[in-house]
Amino acid sequence: MNSWDEIRTAYQVARAGTVSGAAEALGVHHATVIRHIDALEGRLGVKLFQRHARGYTATEAGTDLLRVAQTTDDQFTQLAGRIKGLGAGVTGDLVVTSLGTLSSFMLPILHDYQQEHPEVTVRYLTGERLFRLEYGEAHVAVRAGTRPDQPDNVVQPFAHQAMALAASDDYIARMGMPRTEADLKDHFFVGHDDEDNRAPFNQWLNQVIERRQVQFRVTDTRIIRDALLSGAGIGFVPAIELKSFPTLKEVLPSRREWSAPLWLVTHVDLHRTAKVQSFLTFLKDRAKESVP
Repeated sequence: MNSWDEIRTAYQVARAGTVSGAAEALGVHHATVIRHIDALEGRLGVKLFQRHARGYTATEAGTDLLRVAQTTDDQFTQLAGRIKGLGAGVTGDLVVTSLGTLSSFMLPILHDYQQEHPEVTVRYLTGERLFRLEYGEAHVAVRAGTRPDQPDNVVQPFAHQAMALAASDDYIARMGMPRTEADLKDHFFVGHDDEDNRAPFNQWLNQVIERRQVQFRVTDTRIIRDALLSGAGIGFVPAIELKSFPTLKEVLPSRREWSAPLWLVTHVDLHRTAKVQSFLTFLKDRAKESVP
């Protein structure tokens, strides 16, 4: 087997499910895609796809080949991501990922860093899925919870994300201000729809109140703040956000047990590059001034 172009074409056909989709992804004519698939099937002596009116579906043999192609494509992506970060200067893309709940803390820092390094384009990726540093999907990750243990990553302790139990002025005017933990039994809460969510503050809340008191439930932790602002109940927000939303009031003093440890994670191949080291130093210095 000596034609990666044909294998890559087959991989794109499997991803898109159509010749036209693969042709667009590869930037070639659809006739080239068909020619590559025919040549590859002829060389292997098996059908890689079932053709039908809606497009192409991989056969069992096709699935086996495409699994190898997926791994190879991932390795090329990994290599490209590493090469992009190996320059000696602080230029090009800087890709940083974290939980969305850290955005209030991270965005001003990212903005200020970009202002100091105008040749850098900042890409800030948030979401529930874990962006893979080993495949070049990010240069720096800020992760919460237990210490990350993926191989080939450099992991450094960073800070703790302090959380505040808060409610809006509107809610407090209607329901009163709890003065003690025991008072919480008379109130309603905004919380995560997943009762087993592993965030420390969620686990604490599950022990203190009954589930029926969580009358407003969400799947995205970032939405909790907006629900609190609307007066839907009491809930947790990053403590740093209280300064930005004066109508939110802290209900009980913040506790260490509500917070989660934060970790700085980089891939070993990019950790020592000028851009990554520059940003890590900047981020750590700013964290000393205002730890979330």
